[in-house]
Amino acid sequence: MKKTLYMMRHGETLFNLRHKIQGACDSPLTENGIAQAKKVAPFVRSLNIDHAYSSSAERASDTLEHATEHRMPYTRLKALKEMNFGTFEGESEDLNPKRGPGFDDFFVPYGGESRHNVRERMVKALTEIMEKDDHQNVFVVSHAGATMTFTSHWHDVDEVLPKRLPNGTILRWSYENKQFTLEEAIYQDQHD
Repeated sequence: MKKTLYMMRHGETLFNLRHKIQGACDSPLTENGIAQAKKVAPFVRSLNIDHAYSSSAERASDTLEHATEHRMPYTRLKALKEMNFGTFEGESEDLNPKRGPGFDDFFVPYGGESRHNVRERMVKALTEIMEKDDHQNVFVVSHAGATMTFTSHWHDVDEVLPKRLPNGTILRWSYENKQFTLEEAIYQDQHD
């Protein structure tokens, strides 16, 4: 039986605005970030969501609460958190290395996570969620890096996400036979 997963990137945060690396650390939503979450509320309301989950980061749970208009119980899961960037957390995005050889494990010597670990925990957590019998239409709020890494397990990211993953973007996935297929990226400007 085909099921649907809606996965949203949290709204804009103070660290996003200041171009700081945030992964395991957290920063609050900006006024714009709150507005981004509220902007998708009518769309989320129309989805007939039966279960909701967020990363355990406050920026994700706050986004979920605004997007669901505080009307839906949800579960916070550490497995849905952003990649841990080790000692790079809270530093300038200018220090973030460009993708290329060695990038997948770059943060490990600095106390961070590898992309492989992030991908494995995201695939495991989301598969476990979608395998539950009463989970037909699920809403999840996570993070750009974790979501892109999850996406890379199923697709060539550059082919399916030309705009990358701006704050407030929702990805609609179909789920069947333990396989996820990205069906659509719904960007903030589509809610105008």
